[in-house]
Amino acid sequence: MTRTVLPEIIVRPAPGNPRRAIVQAGDLTFPAALGRGGRTSRKREGDGATPIADMRLLYGFFRKDQVKLPLGTTLPMTPIDKTMLWCDAPDDASYNRPVQSPFKPSHEAMMRGDHLYDICLVMDWNMSSRSRNRGSAIFFHLAKPGYQPTEGCVAIKRRDMLRLLPLVGPETVVRVL
Repeated sequence: MTRTVLPEIIVRPAPGNPRRAIVQAGDLTFPAALGRGGRTSRKREGDGATPIADMRLLYGFFRKDQVKLPLGTTLPMTPIDKTMLWCDAPDDASYNRPVQSPFKPSHEAMMRGDHLYDICLVMDWNMSSRSRNRGSAIFFHLAKPGYQPTEGCVAIKRRDMLRLLPLVGPETVVRVL
């Protein structure tokens, strides 16, 4: 049986709140959190804004101690372990790339206590063609309670992510309007 993969996911700003969005994935619609800085077409490292852009889904991470398999997606998915980090130091050669601990430059742990990255999809923001200070770790991940703002990512509830995963693959583009 051939699986249909969505060509795009549309992320529209929610009325009245620049830090919230509505995600449309085919016939499914989900509320979402955006960056604390709202949306921007001039993304900079540390601004807390979600880039207004078309970003292909590249691959993902998941915590196998928190998520039951199979995930049902055609995206390449890697289990997260305690040594996995993401470099957010613009002057480092590994900027906006996964790295392993120990790692001294600025970074984020992928195995988080708040479980936001229990399922984390990497979007092609400043990845294929990197520029210093253009922003790092722009992910599609799980939302905090109450859809509190992210640091620039798109975040949805766990149950919505589990419904979305079988519909996405490496050809899916997340379009933030």
